[in-house]
Amino acid sequence: MALIVRIDVDRPYGKRPLLRHFLSRLGSDLWFPAIPGLGYLAELNWMLQALNERGARAHVFFRRCTLPGPVTLALLRQGGHVSGLHLENSRSFASFAKEKALLERHLRAPVRALSKHGSGQARYGRRHYAPYEPAKYVAWARQIGMNVFLGNLEDPSLRPERVDGEFVSFPSAFWLEPPWRDTAKFSLDWLLSRARTSDTVLLVHPENVLASAELTRSFTDLLAALPTRTLP
Repeated sequence: MALIVRIDVDRPYGKRPLLRHFLSRLGSDLWFPAIPGLGYLAELNWMLQALNERGARAHVFFRRCTLPGPVTLALLRQGGHVSGLHLENSRSFASFAKEKALLERHLRAPVRALSKHGSGQARYGRRHYAPYEPAKYVAWARQIGMNVFLGNLEDPSLRPERVDGEFVSFPSAFWLEPPWRDTAKFSLDWLLSRARTSDTVLLVHPENVLASAELTRSFTDLLAALPTRTLP
């Protein structure tokens, strides 16, 4: 059994300092080029490097505003990570298929894994469709030939669901960032124990984890303590 690391790449330029926050909003709502010198995907690149140094693997989910540049692509290849779609516009099957095709053209490779941007409480950006409807995403993903869905519920004790023996859906995750986790019930010790007997999804957002020395340390400690794997 292992830790399934899920990285949601929400912000192209992170959120600190204010200029990078502004560039992230601009890139999300309108458009702004990917400029490494301004910190494009800097936090993700650090996280991938940390994974690669430890021989750990992850699922990395991209929005249309966080498409990987050459440095990130090289780190993804080096570590054998799985790139997935972080679905933004989930209004219809057509809008979903359009986002998937965009990411596949950029990666020049099929995309088999899916997650959803946002959990239904708020709208994040001009293109974002806020409602969270996981059953719909699973049906769409199966229809279009994907085989993994990682969901946003906050009870990491929920078991994965398998469909036809090939498609796997994890409805929930252990959110490393405390605002989305019952820290009393689901502590880091709970995760260490759980992942030794059951595959468990660890959900992280690079800009949040690296903004906190404690979260950064927790992330690297977990990588040192637990084996990781990707699906299926």
